[in-house]
Amino acid sequence: MHAHLRRLSDALEGTDADRVERWGARAAPLLASGHRLFACGNGGSAAEAQHLTAELTGRFERERPPLSALALHAETSSVTAIANDYGYQHVYARQLRAHAEEGDLLVCLSTSGNSENVVETVKAAHDLGVVTWSLTGSASCALEALSEETVVVPADSVSVVQEVHLALVHVFCAAVDRGLERIASSTAPAPRAAS
Repeated sequence: MHAHLRRLSDALEGTDADRVERWGARAAPLLASGHRLFACGNGGSAAEAQHLTAELTGRFERERPPLSALALHAETSSVTAIANDYGYQHVYARQLRAHAEEGDLLVCLSTSGNSENVVETVKAAHDLGVVTWSLTGSASCALEALSEETVVVPADSVSVVQEVHLALVHVFCAAVDRGLERIASSTAPAPRAAS
């Protein structure tokens, strides 16, 4: 096996995917009831945040209604205006304060777990009553200390951490879809008895 794939395999083996699956199960009823999911990260992590929100607003593997999800880096005029007027550390937190409500969700992706703009967003989420979950590549980081729950990918390579994060995004989306299916089946009218 190629050395990179061996590192990837080892990192996957040591990652708590079950926790991410529980996040998806918890997110399903919140999203179904109209709450919104926000996601943020920088660089490759921003791309993965947008991948997550695209899977929710579009679809993952099954047909279902669209879910409200926004990647905070994708609103480029807001990002550049906030960075210019307030500083780059506020580009996501200020947007979260504008759009989020209590009970909404924030998923943060950061290989270091210490990106200042992502950390500030988690702090804003606490003020707003927004649930905070983080995917990182480093234990004992700021996001692990601040987030409600964190999954740490045990790898030294940034690329390996990001690849595992992408797999976890898919684990999350699959769990959301299963949760939505359970909700739909529990609320479906019972079949009429034959007369």
